[in-house]
Amino acid sequence: MKKRLLWIVCVLTAAAMIIAGCVPKTSSNDSAANQGEEEKLKVAFIYVGPVGDAGWSYAHDKGREYLVSQMPEIETTYIESVPEGADAERVLTDLVEKGNKVIFATSFGYMDPVQNVAQKYPDVVFLHCSGYKTAENVGTYFGRMYQPRYLSGIVAGKKTKTNVIGYVAAYPIPEVIRGINAFTLGVRSVNPDAVVKVVWTNTWYDPAKEKEAAKSLLDAGADVIAQHQDTPGPQQAAEEKGAFSIGYNTDMSQFAPKAYLTAPVWNWGPYYVETVKAVKEGRWKSEKYWGNMKAGVVKLAPMTDLVDAETKALVAAKEKEILEGTWDVFTGEIKDQTGTVRVAAGQKMTDEEMLSFDWFVEGVEGTIPK
Repeated sequence: MKKRLLWIVCVLTAAAMIIAGCVPKTSSNDSAANQGEEEKLKVAFIYVGPVGDAGWSYAHDKGREYLVSQMPEIETTYIESVPEGADAERVLTDLVEKGNKVIFATSFGYMDPVQNVAQKYPDVVFLHCSGYKTAENVGTYFGRMYQPRYLSGIVAGKKTKTNVIGYVAAYPIPEVIRGINAFTLGVRSVNPDAVVKVVWTNTWYDPAKEKEAAKSLLDAGADVIAQHQDTPGPQQAAEEKGAFSIGYNTDMSQFAPKAYLTAPVWNWGPYYVETVKAVKEGRWKSEKYWGNMKAGVVKLAPMTDLVDAETKALVAAKEKEILEGTWDVFTGEIKDQTGTVRVAAGQKMTDEEMLSFDWFVEGVEGTIPK
């Protein structure tokens, strides 16, 4: 009997060891949870171009890096060169399924994909850059780039000798039109005889096409080139022609040092930190954020030695008015291309009007495609 009991005990012990060996090991995240540690908040970014573009996507990724430096307790990831459209919806869905709770979609064309995915995942916060559609779990964010655009227009207006300035434009959307108008108002505030010629490329990132567009403007008499794309192509075309350039997104002076004057640039880091903190602390609410120069989201990059002291003083004086809130760019009187007064003297355009720009100001030579 004792032998039989001993045999049963041995069998049960062996069985228990086998069962224990079949139980999955606890993951590191589970271990952290078991030990009372907080699981890392996952934050994702999708970019329309490569992070090495030195432009739009590069500026956003610098913002992401700043976010990580200020909040090392979170985990970030990014997907670059995501086409706008159905592909974006697939990428967004995949990022949600991988556990990301905050997703920044950084291009205008991601607007509808964000809306579609957000409806399916109400517990995920989506932030869409430059769009206008919101939801309970979707906010929009942008910067008042038209402010430093105006200042860069002053630089271009003082620099031109031919009174022809070329503008390599991306897509005919309100954001781009608003930038062209602000730039032109800046140009003509110091040089009412100058005109701004516009050529559309329908690209955000196509170095060759954007450079060729700049060449066509240079051939048409432009001696200063401005742009709304993510590559230094237009600035390089200007340097090769012995002309000057106004950049965009970031300080691209290294790519065209003999042409580059300055650039309206982005500084996304502080916004990303504040937004992620708000989500993490449970105080985030959907909004349409449109930060200005005073908030630090947008600014004018340092002007190079190719800009004279008089011009720098003019820029500094107008920048002071913008920062103090005593004046803003789209304050009347403002006329359109036909000479019709669109904004009366002393009046100021509303945000809604600026966000739906579909006309050019006086001084712009070009049309807006339908």
